[in-house]
Amino acid sequence: MTARALYEARRTRVPIPPFGAGLGAEDGYAIQQELVKLLLADGDRIVGYKVGLTSKPMQRLIGMDSPDYGPVLASTVYPSGAEVPASRFIQPKLEAELGFVLGEPLRGPGVSLLDAARAVSGVVAAVEIVDSRIEDWRIGLADTVADLASNGAVATAGKLVSLSDVDARMVGMVLTRNGSVVDTGAGAAALGDPVLVVAWLANTLGAVGVTLEPGHLIMTGALHAAVPMVAGDVFRAEFDNLGAVTVRVVE
Repeated sequence: MTARALYEARRTRVPIPPFGAGLGAEDGYAIQQELVKLLLADGDRIVGYKVGLTSKPMQRLIGMDSPDYGPVLASTVYPSGAEVPASRFIQPKLEAELGFVLGEPLRGPGVSLLDAARAVSGVVAAVEIVDSRIEDWRIGLADTVADLASNGAVATAGKLVSLSDVDARMVGMVLTRNGSVVDTGAGAAALGDPVLVVAWLANTLGAVGVTLEPGHLIMTGALHAAVPMVAGDVFRAEFDNLGAVTVRVVE
């Protein structure tokens, strides 16, 4: 019933109340699985995963001691420079992140940082649009996990850079909105090393029998505080060595 309510909220753009106390991460992931089944039955497909709550402040805010994850669906992926309709979301915010594209299958348990680095074909400049189907972002642990880790959409640059050419921890980022700087960040904001996020995801999904596949896009978590977005905004995230990714928000 809860998965169906989230499904309808995504379809109608009408948010629902928080689930309430008493539900934990395990409950949230059970609801997430049911929601994903509904979305895949509509013809969508999983093209990667997003990892959220990769910084300690965000974990404390939600009451978790580890990240969370949700699928990236094909219908939510945009190229840099695309026009993204604000009307597709309920209460969207934008985050700049590092994205990794896998070149080899990766499955836990036992995936190390080195294993993850070897499996990655490259890193890409990216932004994630987070959205919540829960009223006023009044999310708890189960709410955000069930709601595909509050995923809305992603946009990626076209340039894929080998990890041999860049230290992901040290990649700096400047985010502008309509030409004005709104925030900055660095790769190390994501678990101290965003490649470690890939290892964490592989091990966590491996525990439930899921393999990360070649070509999967892995979004590794925000490098700064999420920024509200409205129609008319033009966001540009510029990354050291990776280039830039731009999103134009339309009605």
